Amino acid sequence: MVGLVIISHSNEIAEGTKKLAHEMANEVPIAAAGGTEDGRIGSDMNKILNAINEVYSNEGVLILFDLGSAFMNAEMAIEMLDDTMKANVEILDVALVEGAITAAVESSMDKNRSEIKEALKGLSLGKIS
Repeated sequence: MVGLVIISHSNEIAEGTKKLAHEMANEVPIAAAGGTEDGRIGSDMNKILNAINEVYSNEGVLILFDLGSAFMNAEMAIEMLDDTMKANVEILDVALVEGAITAAVESSMDKNRSEIKEALKGLSLGKIS
């Protein structure tokens, strides 16, 4: 099953989005990486890397994020992975909450990464240039 990582500058938003997505698809591996290690607003590359490792499988991981620096930290976290894992982890440019719910439901139906990304096309926000 494709795993999901939800990144927000706020731990509460990341955890709340994870909880909501799990309500719709509780068997899907979902990890939240919100805020900084010391509890402040922000994003943390190490928390993101740990979240990826927590939900990783050969089916891959899709990462959803809220704002720009979360994207940059997600890119840095992916760079820390070995080449096999890197090839199976993707960052998505979609609305965070709606995207997480849709991705979780699609993953729960054993859709692959390409099929999940197709289902999310209408939720793109143009956050990634």
